[in-house]
Amino acid sequence: MSLSEHFQISKRAIRHLFTLSRSYAACLILNAFLKSLMPYVPIYFSARLIDGLYEKQPLQTLALYAGLTVGIVFLLSLASAYLSSRRDIARNDLNLSEEWAFSRKAMEMAYASIENPEVTLLRKRIAMESQTGYNLWYLMSSTEMLVFSVTRILASLSMTLSFLFLEGIPLFMKLGFVGGILLTVLCGAYASRKSEAIFSHFLDTAVHLNVFYGKYYDYFGHYSSGKDIRLYDMTKGLLDFNVGTMTEFHRHSLEMCRKQAALKAADAALSHVLKFCVYLILLYAALSGQITVGSIARYMSCVMLLLTAASEAVANIQRAIVNHTYLKRYFSYLDIPNPMYRGSLTVEKRDDNEYFVEFRDVSFRYPNTESYALRHVNLKFKIGEKLAIVGRNGSGKTTFIKLMCRLYDPTEGTILLNGVDIRKYDYDEYMSIFSIVFQDFRLFGFRLGENVAAGSSYDPQRAAHCLEQAGFGERLAAMPEGTDTFLYKEFDKTGIEISGGEAQKIALARALYKDAPFLILDEPTSALDPVSEYEVYSSFNEIAGDKTTIYISHRLASCRFCDKIAVFDSGGIVQTGSHGTLISDEGGIYHALWHAQAQYYTEEAGKP
Repeated sequence: MSLSEHFQISKRAIRHLFTLSRSYAACLILNAFLKSLMPYVPIYFSARLIDGLYEKQPLQTLALYAGLTVGIVFLLSLASAYLSSRRDIARNDLNLSEEWAFSRKAMEMAYASIENPEVTLLRKRIAMESQTGYNLWYLMSSTEMLVFSVTRILASLSMTLSFLFLEGIPLFMKLGFVGGILLTVLCGAYASRKSEAIFSHFLDTAVHLNVFYGKYYDYFGHYSSGKDIRLYDMTKGLLDFNVGTMTEFHRHSLEMCRKQAALKAADAALSHVLKFCVYLILLYAALSGQITVGSIARYMSCVMLLLTAASEAVANIQRAIVNHTYLKRYFSYLDIPNPMYRGSLTVEKRDDNEYFVEFRDVSFRYPNTESYALRHVNLKFKIGEKLAIVGRNGSGKTTFIKLMCRLYDPTEGTILLNGVDIRKYDYDEYMSIFSIVFQDFRLFGFRLGENVAAGSSYDPQRAAHCLEQAGFGERLAAMPEGTDTFLYKEFDKTGIEISGGEAQKIALARALYKDAPFLILDEPTSALDPVSEYEVYSSFNEIAGDKTTIYISHRLASCRFCDKIAVFDSGGIVQTGSHGTLISDEGGIYHALWHAQAQYYTEEAGKP
């Protein structure tokens, strides 16, 4: 990384810190400045006090020195305590701001990035590195310690420079004094750089181990895994995996610690040799009458503080430089672009409700893949119609829905709403016209009503009505808290467990609650029992109302409720028409799929 890059990252990092919490950053810097000055007050006045005693100065003068020492330190301590408390309070705001920044980024980035495994791995890696201290914590600690160290270096130099101008001290001693300090700082810089490099190498080596262990911990730490672990006797295999992972981790950790200990020992030895030499030089100066007794204490204390501060400054600069590599990755996540064109047109509201959606020669392939998921798809349907999409697994049905909802944009071709390319509509407004239940929907450990409304505030009566429409009414009536009942036990120990079929009904209720013009159901009855499935089919028209309904299913019996059926195969539409039209085409895929399912149920029904 070039010097210019390091400078740019430093500038952005400090700006980012102030953006997250201006109060925290200000308190951090001011408190570090005040704390760094505290030792110099007693050092300065103690030297004056010792010289005053030696010179037999008046008691009032000596008392003044003592009073100033205690008073100034007391005031600095009060100010530091206040700033520390304000900083600790602001730290919570900073943590919340950072969490929100990453959460907002995840919600605002293009869906293609969400599905990209490299982006997922990047975020997990950043999270693990942040737990180790890199990124934000090292940024804060390095900023604080650099302010602290630089202030002490300047204060120490200001109180020791007079030593270099004493006439009775030989030049070689002065040069040795300065050279020893520089040598100690340079050796400390080398040791710090090597130590940080060793630690960074350890972290890079441990990335895959941390990922594996994180997955392992998430699995065995969740109560829902308990059934599988016991029923399939997974205990030994999981424990062996954990032991093997941790053994390898500790082997790398031990190797790192040994190397770092050797570097620290050499650095500490050199530092103590220099301190001894400084004592000898000061003793020589005192014996030759060049400095007072108080000056010996002042010079010695300041030199010790100078060496410590210089070592800390170098170590923090090195740590900050190493942290820049992690911050670069940290900011790379926040900088992931969203290439989706946002549009500006308002979705037209028509009194005659005459809307048309058209796929015009649409082809699509997912990012970083060569094969097409859809190829030359052409389809037009009227708003208000009920469209069924059927086909074998992997034929492109769900991809078709993702394109229509603008989770992705077509690789080729155009999707039109009322003759206008959907990319020209305001993105958020266009997304708002869809209520969708995907196969991989997600429910959260919140209240039932919050899951239905997809928000913290909701209308309980409306939520209950949607749940009843979705076939969840009987279970809802048995819940003492009604729509305020928590799902699962992540956040409330009284939370209820629900079956896959019940979860599917809640997801359907969520789509109904949104009350959008488009209702899209991707395998909405796959987890339902036959009775519940029949109830959904029977009330299908009532549930859908005048909405445009797109129904994806492997169970072709559901297609009889739809106005039009589109049959997908190998990424293209091979048949369209009503159920009656398609079933009469004996050479078509729909006919083959229908009779394959009918034969299965006939055989099952004929068994004794």
